[in-house]
Amino acid sequence: MTRRQKLVLALLLGSQFMIAVDFSILNVALPVVGEGLGFSLAHLQWIATSFALTAAGFTLLFGRVADLVGRKNLFIGGMVVLGLSSALGGLATSPEVLLVARVLQGLATAAVTPAGLALLTTAFKEGPLRERALGLNGALMSAGFTAGAILGGLLTDLLSWRWAFFINVPVAALVVILAPSVITDSRPERRPRLDVPGAVTVTGGLLLLVLGLTQAGETGWTAPTTLASLAAGAALLIAFVRIEQRATAPLVPMHILKRRSVVWGNAAGLIAFVTETSLVFLLTLYLQEVLGYSALATGLAFGVLGVGTVVGGMLGGRAVGRFGNRRAIVLGGVVQAVATLSLVALGTSGSWIWLLLTATFVGGVGNMLMIVGFMVTATSGLPDEEQGRATGLATMTQQVGITLGIPVMSAIVTARTGAATGPEAVLSGVSTAILVNSALVLVGALLAGYFLTERNRTAAAEG
Repeated sequence: MTRRQKLVLALLLGSQFMIAVDFSILNVALPVVGEGLGFSLAHLQWIATSFALTAAGFTLLFGRVADLVGRKNLFIGGMVVLGLSSALGGLATSPEVLLVARVLQGLATAAVTPAGLALLTTAFKEGPLRERALGLNGALMSAGFTAGAILGGLLTDLLSWRWAFFINVPVAALVVILAPSVITDSRPERRPRLDVPGAVTVTGGLLLLVLGLTQAGETGWTAPTTLASLAAGAALLIAFVRIEQRATAPLVPMHILKRRSVVWGNAAGLIAFVTETSLVFLLTLYLQEVLGYSALATGLAFGVLGVGTVVGGMLGGRAVGRFGNRRAIVLGGVVQAVATLSLVALGTSGSWIWLLLTATFVGGVGNMLMIVGFMVTATSGLPDEEQGRATGLATMTQQVGITLGIPVMSAIVTARTGAATGPEAVLSGVSTAILVNSALVLVGALLAGYFLTERNRTAAAEG
C-alpha cells in the first residue's frame, strides 16, 4: 500500500470500528441507564432498538444518497451528526432526549457505514489489496461489536454510562478534521436520480420488518403487533421489488440482484452476523444468569471472542486470495458451526468458562473468514459506479443481521424455558438456541458455497 492508502485505510477503519462499538456499548449498561433517567422496564429495550431500527432501515437509502451528493461528503456529514448526537446522548436528562440521540446516532450510522465502505472499495482495486482491506474492515467491525460490550462495562463501572456517548465525540471530531485532506471523493460520472418510491418502500419495509422481529422476541410471534409489523414490512418490500422492476433510475437495479455473487454473498453475510451477534446475547444470559458474572466480568469474557475476530480478519484476506471466496465462506462457516456446537456441553459449574473462551475464540476466527468472504463476494465484479449500491446492500445485510439475530434467539430461549426460572431453566433455553444457531450457520455456509459453485460453473461454461 502507498502511504496515502494507509492513511485512508486507518481513517476509514477507525470510523467503522467506532460505529460497530456503538451497536453494543450500551447493552451491558441498560439497567444503569434506565435507573439514571427513569426508563420503565418495558421501555428499556428501546435504547438499543431505536438505534438499530434506524441504522438498518435507512442504510440502503443512504447508500444511494452517497452516489448523489458524493460519498466523501456523506461520510463527513454523517460523522458530524454522530459526534453531535453522541454529545446530546451524554448530556441527556430525560428518556425522550436520550431516544432522540439514539435515533440520530442510527441515522449517522446508516450514512457513514455504506459511504465509508464504498470509499474503501474504490480506493483499492479488485485483488489482494482490496481483499486485505476488506478483511481488516470486517475484523474491526466484528471486534468493535465485542469491544463495545467490554468498553461499556468498564466505562459504566469506572466512570459513568454517559461516557459511552462522550467517547465518540473526540474520535468523530478527529475524523472530520482529517477526512477532507486524506480521502479522495468517489461518485458516478453521471449524477443519478433518486428513486423516491423505491426509497420510501424499502426504508418503510425494513423498519417494519426489524420492528416486528424485535417485538417477536418480547411478546411472541403470534402477538397482533408482531404479525401486523411483519406483514406490513413484507408487503412494502414486495412493492419495492416491483417498483424497481419498472423504475428508470432504480435504487437497486434488478441486474445486480440477479447476480448470484451478490445474492449468495449477502445471504452468507446475513447468516454470519445473525449467528455471531446473537451468540453474544445467548452467552451473556449464560454468564450472568447461570454462572452469576457481573456486567464487567461478562464484557471481559468476550475479549477472547474479540481477539478471535481480529485474527480471523487478518487471515481472511489471505484465505480469500489463496482458496477463493466460496471456500473461505464454507471453511469459516464449518469452523464457526463446530465451535458453536461444542457450547451445547456448557454446564452450571464455573469451570465451563474454559470451554466458552476456547469455543468463542475459534468460532470468532471462523466467523470472520465467512464475513470477509461475504464482503469480497458481494462487492466484486462490479464497476465503481455501482459500488455505492453494492456496498449499500452489503451494509444493510450487516445491520439487519445484527438487529435480527437477538430477537430470534430470544424467542427460542423463551419458548424453551416457558414459565420456568432459575439457572437450570436458563441453561436449557440457551443450549437449545445454541444448537439452532450452529445448525443455521452450517446450512447457510453450505448453501452459499453450493450456489456460488454453480455460478462459477455457469460462467466457465459460457466462457
